[in-house]
Amino acid sequence: MIENEELPIGFMMELARHPDVLNRFAQLSKQEQKPIVDGARNIDSHSEMRSYVESIFNGL
Repeated sequence: MIENEELPIGFMMELARHPDVLNRFAQLSKQEQKPIVDGARNIDSHSEMRSYVESIFNGL
């Protein structure tokens, strides 16, 4: 997984609330994780982050 200091805190907190998403995220390669983390960096609110994390693996 990408080093913890590189992950936005709000993203980490939401991943902790969604263990299924956390497990799937952790199984991704660093190259696959990067665009997800980059997307999280552009989120400004708690509700947006929650929606983002919940939607990461929708449709897969």
